[in-house]
Amino acid sequence: MKVFQEFKEFAIKGNMVDMAVGIIIGAASSEVISSLVEDIIMPPLGFFLGKISLVDLRTVIMQEQLGQDGTVIQPEVAIEYGHFIQVTFDFLLMAWVLFLAIKFFNMLRRMAEDQKEKTVPTPRDIELLASIDETLNGINKKLTINN
Repeated sequence: MKVFQEFKEFAIKGNMVDMAVGIIIGAASSEVISSLVEDIIMPPLGFFLGKISLVDLRTVIMQEQLGQDGTVIQPEVAIEYGHFIQVTFDFLLMAWVLFLAIKFFNMLRRMAEDQKEKTVPTPRDIELLASIDETLNGINKKLTINN
């Protein structure tokens, strides 16, 4: 369940670096994932489901109507759900690969951070403001004593 919680956190609360990395990796690996689904995963899956091509699965609503001379008068109307199944599988696999890549980069980021060091250094501009405040308070005290 920890993996699903981390995926949810990635999907909902991701920061810009995570998104940029995801876009770059997604663009680079899109063709690889598509080929993996179309050429390697779907053919054996179709074979085991009854020696069919999943991409060709469809429901014909209206058959093609041909004229006397063989020309198409009315094209076929069909719902091609096999292609939809393949594209959905492609999307899910791509989302999983991106999640694993982001998880890997988050692990590297956590390893780079020093877990023992809990103090956060004060930024230089805050130190300067504190110094100016102390100086002004000192001047204010001298002015109130002299009056």
